[in-house]
Amino acid sequence: MRQPMQKPLIFAVPKGRILDEALPLMARAGVVPEAEFHDKKSRALSFACEDSDMRIIRVRAFDVATFVAHGAAQVGIVGSDVVEEFAYSDLYAPVDLDIGHCRLSVAEPVGQKPGNGTASHLRIASKYPNLTRRHFEKAGVQAEVVKLNGAMELAPGLGLASRIVDLVSTGRTLKDNGLVETSVILEISARLIVNRAALKTDERVAALVEDFRALVAEARAAG
Repeated sequence: MRQPMQKPLIFAVPKGRILDEALPLMARAGVVPEAEFHDKKSRALSFACEDSDMRIIRVRAFDVATFVAHGAAQVGIVGSDVVEEFAYSDLYAPVDLDIGHCRLSVAEPVGQKPGNGTASHLRIASKYPNLTRRHFEKAGVQAEVVKLNGAMELAPGLGLASRIVDLVSTGRTLKDNGLVETSVILEISARLIVNRAALKTDERVAALVEDFRALVAEARAAG
């Protein structure tokens, strides 16, 4: 009796900084997107994979977690900041890929006086409301989070917030906008994420986890 064909495995990847570092690692695991994926003129969001029934979808980093958590994609790559911000129960992050390193930090204007926001209540601009609130709650501070999706560095100068919480790599953007990093909330790296149900029921997902785990161990052993 002929076996029913399996549905394509959906692999979600983020637009932006992590993707360039992830692509070589994905290729070594046999996840190689078709040529159109690299065509900057293409408006497609879903792509075939070479020599595989897998498909790759390219979406915003926050949406990678949502697609995988809800089972619309079975596997993905995203920063640990996104994993921690959403804390989806159906999302499992079994492999630290050791790429995409940066940090989630608090920053404020250079020389800001303590009176800009009381010690017990602060207004903070961020696209990470959950991580921001949790961080300040531990310090006994009530954080009112103004959610922005970009241009965070403008908020203090325009009076929208006294501080920001944002991703920091070199710190150059902060410096160029008159801000200084004051504390680190989370050290970040990219993670392979999977849907928990898919990991239990689809052997292809488990195989990918083992492939990526082996590749990362190999890279670390090589120094």
